[in-house]
Amino acid sequence: MSQIDCKGLLFDMDGVLVDSTPAVARVWARWARKHNLDPDYAVLHAHGRTSLTSIQELLPHADPAVHLAENDWMERAEIEDIDDVIALPGAKELLSSIAASQFAVVTSATRALAEVRLRAAGLWPRIRHLVTASDITRSKPDPEPYLKGAAALQLHPQYCVVAEDAPSGTRSGKAAGARVLGLRTTTMDADLLAAGADWIVNALDSLQLDTSAKPGHLFLGLPEHEIPRLPKMR
Repeated sequence: MSQIDCKGLLFDMDGVLVDSTPAVARVWARWARKHNLDPDYAVLHAHGRTSLTSIQELLPHADPAVHLAENDWMERAEIEDIDDVIALPGAKELLSSIAASQFAVVTSATRALAEVRLRAAGLWPRIRHLVTASDITRSKPDPEPYLKGAAALQLHPQYCVVAEDAPSGTRSGKAAGARVLGLRTTTMDADLLAAGADWIVNALDSLQLDTSAKPGHLFLGLPEHEIPRLPKMR
């Protein structure tokens, strides 16, 4: 197995820790039909970024007040639709094995929505550090979200590994100066590699964690058969 040595982990939420794909698709499809937009395109466009950013780009000619009102509608609709929101394989086990001071969740969801989904998935009790759309001014792929995630752990980003399933989040992590572990839960390998992912595995349950080898460090074992190319070790 290949091994990654880091001091902190920065997890995206949707598609990494939490499977919310059906709920997200339902809500964005409803919203798209309301505005005579293609639902499939709207769902794809919204993945991995704040809802406000996506709404602004999907409704480029609308007044800013309309963007804010639609964003409020989106947040309420997503908070209400959590029936099949669950933890992804390996998420609970990995978070339970890491000190709460060594990881943060960095999501494009608002804080209210993030807390609802993390609670629905049974992950909330373990999370001390949470960076959301409510805490930033520039969304992924800008580096701000992951810079704030590393700062929450009092670490330089170079000592952190970002776990991401979306190209926009992968670019955000790389721009922040972190290494990125891509998960193929929602995105094709080619798109994650093009965005700069250093490694790709199936999901968090592919990882083997060792916290005993060196105090303050996390060692992540990666199965060679899942990695699409040789990892760039640094």
